[in-house]
Amino acid sequence: MKQVMFVCKKNSRRSHMAEGFAKTLGKGKISVTSSGLEASQIDPITIQVMDEIGIDISDQNSKALSNFNPEDYDAVISLCGCGVNLPQEWVLREIFQDWQLDDPEGESIDTFRRVRDQVKERVEKLISSLS
Repeated sequence: MKQVMFVCKKNSRRSHMAEGFAKTLGKGKISVTSSGLEASQIDPITIQVMDEIGIDISDQNSKALSNFNPEDYDAVISLCGCGVNLPQEWVLREIFQDWQLDDPEGESIDTFRRVRDQVKERVEKLISSLS
């Protein structure tokens, strides 16, 4: 089973959406976690828009990338364009992608929903490619 790390700057919005989708849609196919270049808190609107589609991420918490070992992961996915700021050992994993999705912070709930739907589409493709 492939081990996937989703990374964002603060691990508060997009990476948690990705983790939630991957845990739900990739159950039994991939193992997944998320982290940030720095730990933060999950944005309550992120929890809300995921709950709207039946995915409860309220038990997820923000974690710093430095708490993890890159050798434990097959795939590393940056959601925010922060790939250029990742330590080299993370970028050189078997699979590295930088999705560069918009940050919905401070935006309308519709923006959160749009980003959520983009994350879902990308996660579905990732799971398919890893299975």
